[in-house]
Amino acid sequence: MDVLTQYAWIVWLVLILVFATIEIFTLEMTFLMLAIGSVAGLLSGLFGIPWYAQFIIAAVVAVALILLLRPPLLRTLRRGGDPARSNIDALIGAGGQVVRTVSGVGGQVKLQNGDVWTARLSPITEQADVAVGEKVLVTGIDGATAVVVPVERSTPQ
Repeated sequence: MDVLTQYAWIVWLVLILVFATIEIFTLEMTFLMLAIGSVAGLLSGLFGIPWYAQFIIAAVVAVALILLLRPPLLRTLRRGGDPARSNIDALIGAGGQVVRTVSGVGGQVKLQNGDVWTARLSPITEQADVAVGEKVLVTGIDGATAVVVPVERSTPQ
C-alpha cells in the first residue's frame, strides 16, 4: 500500500492531462474543474497524505469548484457572444423582389443578399398573389421556403 501512496503523483498527472485535454474539446468548464481538483489531489500527495485522503480532497475541491466557480465563469464567457445574426436568423426581415409570381402555395423571390429562394405568401396576408417585380419582406423560413409578405407601397398624396 505504501507503493500506491508513493507513486500516486503519476496518476494525478495523468488525470490532470486527460481532464485538460477533454476540456479543450468541450469548453464547458466541467473538466477544467476536475483538472483543478486533481491538482489539489496532487498537492496533497506531495505533503505525504495517504492516497484515499488525496482522492477525497480532489473530489471535494472539484465539486466545490463545479458548484461555485463554474456558473459565474460560464455566464462571463457567454456574455460577450457575437451579436451578428447568421443563417436563417439573418434572413428574417430581409427584403427581396419577386422573380416568379408568389402565391399562398409557391413562387420565387430574389433576396437582398442575392440568393433566389422558393417562396410562399404568409397566411396573414390577405393578398392573393404578388406579381413579378414587386418587393417583399421575409417573415419566416419554413424548411427551404421563404415565407414572405408584400411590402406596403406608400402613395404620395
